[in-house]
Amino acid sequence: MNPREAYDLCCRHIGKRVHITEKCGRRHVGTITRVDRDMVWIMPSRRFGGFGLGYWGFGGGGLGIGIAIGAIAGIALAGAFRW
Repeated sequence: MNPREAYDLCCRHIGKRVHITEKCGRRHVGTITRVDRDMVWIMPSRRFGGFGLGYWGFGGGGLGIGIAIGAIAGIALAGAFRW
């Protein structure tokens, strides 16, 4: 996915629960909290262990985990999948 496309998709889905796949194969599920030209931040979903490894202990209003826009291979709304 082109970084511009990833940026536009992330901006359209702020506040929504998404499934992001990085080019290296790592997957993230959570709610997009913030987007800028270089990074997208998601608050990990509790259901998928978001408050365990990889969660940096942000409080209720924290940004969550930062993912580089250029590292994103795909984005989908998490509600589109059955877990």
